[in-house]
Amino acid sequence: MSITAKELARRLNISEAAVSLALNNKPGISQQRKKEILAEAEKAGYDFTRVKHRRQLTGSVCFLIYRKHGAVVSDTPFFAELYEGIQETCRELDLKLRIRTVYEGDDTREQLEAVRYDDVSGMIVLATEMQKEDLNWFSNLPFPAVFLDACFLSLPHDAVVIDNVQGAYTAVCHLIQKTRKQPGYLRSSYSISNFEERADGFYKAIRENGLSTGKSPVHRLTPSVEGAYEDMKALLKEGLEPARSYFADNDLIAIGAMRAFQEAGYDVPEDIGIAGFDNLPIGNYIKPALTTVNVPKKAMAALAVNRLREIMTAKQHVPVRILTGVSLIRRDSV
Repeated sequence: MSITAKELARRLNISEAAVSLALNNKPGISQQRKKEILAEAEKAGYDFTRVKHRRQLTGSVCFLIYRKHGAVVSDTPFFAELYEGIQETCRELDLKLRIRTVYEGDDTREQLEAVRYDDVSGMIVLATEMQKEDLNWFSNLPFPAVFLDACFLSLPHDAVVIDNVQGAYTAVCHLIQKTRKQPGYLRSSYSISNFEERADGFYKAIRENGLSTGKSPVHRLTPSVEGAYEDMKALLKEGLEPARSYFADNDLIAIGAMRAFQEAGYDVPEDIGIAGFDNLPIGNYIKPALTTVNVPKKAMAALAVNRLREIMTAKQHVPVRILTGVSLIRRDSV
């Protein structure tokens, strides 16, 4: 006689709901747990004709990495963690994952058209470097898409983005509270939507602390450690008098500028306080350790995959934008 789902749950000492999710190949439990339940079900002689379907995979997903200039989307721990989060969540949901990288150039449309004919059920677009002018191709996709790390209101697609305004605002308020002086801004020389939103948070903090936005010095630096270092080194050589503290668009800019300040004889944080954004691992190992804004990178990736999975199986689609919270990591650079 075949074992029932209820009896199977009792044997495994788990809920009947978990057994049902595994038997029907639905999300909600880990891949490892699902394998254990199915293995026990087969061992106990469960009648799989009771469930409507049982298949190994529930779809295929394309992770499209859009590189406009490559100055921001590069081989850094930030994007490595995003990729790991997507990979792990796809594995848990039994989704095949295909990776595509598209580079801006004369053949961009041809690269994108090749993706259109991939055998996929949905797409996650890493849109960090995308601008409005890059969106035309995405307006009429044959499958659902979720934009990751950028949101465009002109497209009816879902998006998972960082609360950049709140993160920058919190970091700048911390600088002001610690130094009691007008902070400066180490701003990326490359414009992307995340950095523009961080600028909004910076100036919001300046205004709400009763300071003048026009009195905060702004230095445009390359968004990489070496680039920011060389740019700041050149500014200091020209006679720049640094502000008492700085907020940087990302950790790479903060770390590069900090190195230039220290080589010029300034003490961090006694002379200059510095706060970054992204919470890259390197920030915890430099001296002094970098105060920064933590972004839950793997959680963002998981949210994007889970949302795409919902869209792929939904009868009706209502686009949503998911704003992921951030938190300030206080270390020794402020």
